[in-house]
Amino acid sequence: MGVEVEMDSNMSKPDGHWIPQQDMNLTWATSAFLVPCVVVLTAGFFYLYGAVLALLSKTSVRNKVVIITNALSELGKECAGVFHRGGARLILCGKSWEKLEELADDLTDGSDPTLTFPPKLVLLDFGDVDGTAEAVSEVLECYGCLDILIFNSSMKVKAPAQALTLEMDKLLMDNNYFGPITLAKGVLPSMISRRSGHLILVNSIQGKLAVPFRTAYAASKHAVQAFFDCLRAEVEEYGISVSTINHTFIGWSSSNTKPPKSFMSLLFTKKPLGVSPDEATAEIMKTLSNKKKEVLMAPSLPKLAVYARSFFPGVFFSVMAAGVNHSAASEQT
Repeated sequence: MGVEVEMDSNMSKPDGHWIPQQDMNLTWATSAFLVPCVVVLTAGFFYLYGAVLALLSKTSVRNKVVIITNALSELGKECAGVFHRGGARLILCGKSWEKLEELADDLTDGSDPTLTFPPKLVLLDFGDVDGTAEAVSEVLECYGCLDILIFNSSMKVKAPAQALTLEMDKLLMDNNYFGPITLAKGVLPSMISRRSGHLILVNSIQGKLAVPFRTAYAASKHAVQAFFDCLRAEVEEYGISVSTINHTFIGWSSSNTKPPKSFMSLLFTKKPLGVSPDEATAEIMKTLSNKKKEVLMAPSLPKLAVYARSFFPGVFFSVMAAGVNHSAASEQT
């Protein structure tokens, strides 16, 4: 005689085991409660990690001798403010003595003199290579040593290659290549003797790829990128770090953003594809802490272009040429 088993409405049978329906409801309720908790805890962990990293970045510059070239630019001013408040011994470099004094006054007026150092000022114009070599001794005389050097200067020009004179090409190379490497070579013996130091090159993404109508600019950015990439390997044994930060643009206001009209304007347009001074400064501070060798500050499309240039050069060149043809057609209409 068979035994009939009647299944209760509050029972279920996953995997051949009878489980009360109440237990299943409890399991689902527990899962529904735990998942948001895990998400919140994970988010909290990353927030605390970022906060600790930011704190370490600030404390890492206290009492450090820091040089900022082109301190009068928007990025230079932002860096100067963050480093000054962090207790760094600043050496601000720029082309105008009056404007450097104004910047120094602004920094000291808004800070606690017991926690900060008054900035020292040095006239420096990378366009004058001979003057740059002379400024090296003045820089080293400020504190007798150097811990951090931020290369922030840049000169831009956009024009067809045949429209640029050799004088303009040389001026770009002086500002973007010969000037920075002259300063780097001048301070390296001091860093090597102390077996410490950190050089940070704030460079354009065009040090990684080149687009039309920027022949001289891209050439200068490729040159300085290659110099610091080679230098990194040469000075590592002396405990000196070399970092490069490649961005799209710096200092463009999002309120001035216009819709991009071509592929190349998508690659190198104003915000949101650009980088604000505070974002770049935060990346510089982070790089000082983690000593990352190379940073690419760019959204997905410019990054994709960098990789396409390396792995699919034929496709990249075709797209660049198509962009030039499209620009020419747009100007004719």
